[in-house]
Amino acid sequence: MSEALINALSEHGPWAIMVFFLLYRDLQKDAATRSILEKNTQILIELTTMLKERLPRGG
Repeated sequence: MSEALINALSEHGPWAIMVFFLLYRDLQKDAATRSILEKNTQILIELTTMLKERLPRGG
């Protein structure tokens, strides 16, 4: 893998670096988005649980 990276950098220079950087940034954005979505899901689950506990039970 590292040999392929070195070959790409020697042949294409700054373009290859830019592509790898953009892919890396995209990966970071995806991770941040997943983290926020997981946090929001946990909050919604807690709110739903609290509402269910406070609603009168029909029976």
